[in-house]
Amino acid sequence: MERAARHAALVGLSGLLVSPGPDMLWLCGHRPISSTERLTLLVLTPDSDPRLLVPASERPDAEASPGAGALRISAWRDGQDPYAAAAGLLRPHGRYGVSDATWSLHLLGLQEALPLTTYRPLAVALPMLRAVKDEHEVARLAAAGAAADATYEEILSVRFAGRRETDVAADLARLLRQHGHSQVDFTVVGAGPNGANPHHGAGGRVIADGDMVVLDFGGLKDGYGSDTTRTVHVGEPTDEERAVHEVVRAAQQAAFEAVRPYVPCQEVDRTARAVIEDAGYGEHFVHRTGHGIGVTTHEPPYLVEGEDQPLVPGMCFSIEPGVYLPGRFGVRIEDVVTCTRTGGRRLNATPHEMAIVN
Repeated sequence: MERAARHAALVGLSGLLVSPGPDMLWLCGHRPISSTERLTLLVLTPDSDPRLLVPASERPDAEASPGAGALRISAWRDGQDPYAAAAGLLRPHGRYGVSDATWSLHLLGLQEALPLTTYRPLAVALPMLRAVKDEHEVARLAAAGAAADATYEEILSVRFAGRRETDVAADLARLLRQHGHSQVDFTVVGAGPNGANPHHGAGGRVIADGDMVVLDFGGLKDGYGSDTTRTVHVGEPTDEERAVHEVVRAAQQAAFEAVRPYVPCQEVDRTARAVIEDAGYGEHFVHRTGHGIGVTTHEPPYLVEGEDQPLVPGMCFSIEPGVYLPGRFGVRIEDVVTCTRTGGRRLNATPHEMAIVN
């Protein structure tokens, strides 16, 4: 919380206003039962202790949160004006960064109470706030990655042919929970032509012999995310399917080897894209190469053209190039990687070679 307040001051902000969501969870450990019309606000400024304003009915939960010992907690009661209570914690002419999860209801209430204040979204003002992980965070991400790897190893033994995509997706969700995930965020199973849609989920299509199947799955374990993709084949693949898979594997490896401190994020994207373009599939790589991961499974930094943010040791992100041939099949290979002082370290360890399933 102190570091976040210092960073806010460095970019010209009076402080940070954080509503329930991943930023609040990461900063002070408080997770209200739900985000509601009742204002809950963490206020971080460089010249005072962190302050948490909560509804009176939720004060006991706030006082039990992991960061409570570092917080000055105050409460407002139903019937009182919560924005007047919040105004007492802010500067009348202040310029504040506001967490992206803040309801417009609350932001408008603050603006009405303090009409001379101005606000910027944290995604713009401090996009890298959560990007650099400490060793404990990296360890949790590694444990989540290991759990996802164990899930993949077990899913290879289930029956694919003759079952719906949703059946295999349910197996993935069950295995993620079995291996310690408290939350499953996505279980993509894209068989045959469905795999050519990078944002396919899982549907009623019956998986057939001869299908290429994209498996992309992840969630949260002990508060930190997993996200991995492997592409498998039901029965023996064709020479073309093998060739496309090898192109994606080579692109993923090249992008991983490009990871080192101070390399711009976009350079990792360019490296993966160059391999795929050289193989003649450039128009079929239709998304960014990767995204950050931490207390959410998608967060900054993004490995994409135009992002000149340099990599820093402790940043954790996916590397997931793909080739998608409309109406036919798709291939994606994804690992979570952390930048170290000497290069990249994979937090997923399952083989990249195409697995044959039944």
